[in-house]
Amino acid sequence: MPILMCPPTHFGVVYEINPWMHVASPVDLRQAAHQWEALRATFRDLGAEVVLADPVPGLPDMVFTANAGVTWDGRVVLSRFRHPERQGEEIHWRELFARRGMRVLDTEGIPFEGAGDALFVGDTLVCGHGFRTDRAAIPLVARALGVDVMELELVDPRYYHLDTCFCPLDAGTILFAPSAFSPASRERVRRLARRLIEVPDRIAAGFACNAIAVGDVVVSSEAVAGLSGQLREVGYRALGLPMGEFMKAGGGVRCLSLPVPATWGRPAPT
Repeated sequence: MPILMCPPTHFGVVYEINPWMHVASPVDLRQAAHQWEALRATFRDLGAEVVLADPVPGLPDMVFTANAGVTWDGRVVLSRFRHPERQGEEIHWRELFARRGMRVLDTEGIPFEGAGDALFVGDTLVCGHGFRTDRAAIPLVARALGVDVMELELVDPRYYHLDTCFCPLDAGTILFAPSAFSPASRERVRRLARRLIEVPDRIAAGFACNAIAVGDVVVSSEAVAGLSGQLREVGYRALGLPMGEFMKAGGGVRCLSLPVPATWGRPAPT
């Protein structure tokens, strides 16, 4: 499955919409470009195709392609960003998905932030809510994609998106940070998969759960080294990359990466 990325040409921390963002701590654009290129090269080395979206001036967070929408079976539910600072991205993502022949759906104006808050575990869509995605959007997303859904409540503002604290590696294996969830949601996760790696807060705060599995390799930030032994036990190898410049904006490997359908490389028929 191809992975959609967007070059960090216009990336920067120019506003504050999550606890990680501080305009007083500027991004080193040269270093950010180096970190992004290293991630793209890693995906290619692992055999994944990387496809690119065009960056747009004035939209610094377009680099976080996971927030564009959630895709399934030729359909995409487009994000409706909660914060005005990101709402300008929506038209560009809509046009991009439509050009690639996908059926573009939405949540009728209710805040929903794509694969940042919606990740598949097998055929079940797991949706987080509490900070960016409204709970009312979740049944609309499930109906649009025709899938079963599980809701999880996020309670720690540092983990404002589901993908910062929850990572399905396969249909039966999940990384998650228990401290990010309400007690009821923690128990829901524990019943969801056969194999769970519960990530301590000190490791999760380094964006270890903001990861993506490519084959048997879990690509994440450098903090994932703290999970190497547990990952080996379930058949995976940890590969940590420097993500410091993107962590200044509250993102990491998974935020920068959106798996898209294999047909993505073919434009929509005319």
